[in-house]
Amino acid sequence: MKKVITIAGSNSQKSINKMLIEYTVTLLKDVEILTIDLNDYILPIYGEDFEAENGIPTAVKRLDEIINTADAFIISLAEHNGSYAAVFKNTLDWLSRLDMKIWKEKPMLLMATSPGGRGGATVLQGASTYFPFLGAKLIGTYSLPSFYDNFKEGEIIEESFRKELEDKTVRFSKEL
Repeated sequence: MKKVITIAGSNSQKSINKMLIEYTVTLLKDVEILTIDLNDYILPIYGEDFEAENGIPTAVKRLDEIINTADAFIISLAEHNGSYAAVFKNTLDWLSRLDMKIWKEKPMLLMATSPGGRGGATVLQGASTYFPFLGAKLIGTYSLPSFYDNFKEGEIIEESFRKELEDKTVRFSKEL
């Protein structure tokens, strides 16, 4: 059985990106899902001086080992001021110190959502350009705008957005 690792790019306990991932994985069949919660990997802010004095934190090494077991990834990014949430960017910075190809050339469905009408489009655009450099094999991107209007009781209620995600999930599944 293929293993899909999911990561919500947020440390919020009420992350809407985590909710979007939880819905998305219900569309997959015959896969093992492993959810990485960034709150389980508390890391110091990356800096050359810190790394020189202390080395790479054990939590980064553990996370890299888990990422190595993946057959594919589903990542949904929180957008903070048009970019990654600080916790996610810091995690990327640390992981890149072990292997610049963080995503190990594995298939990825990359998503974002936000309460606003652009649905995290700015962070999604930046990540879709940057992540292939980090070893992601992007199969598709998906943005859900106006989360609280389009997502109720654990699912996407607006049909065109739901259908788009279903189609992208089918394409993603074929790459596993």
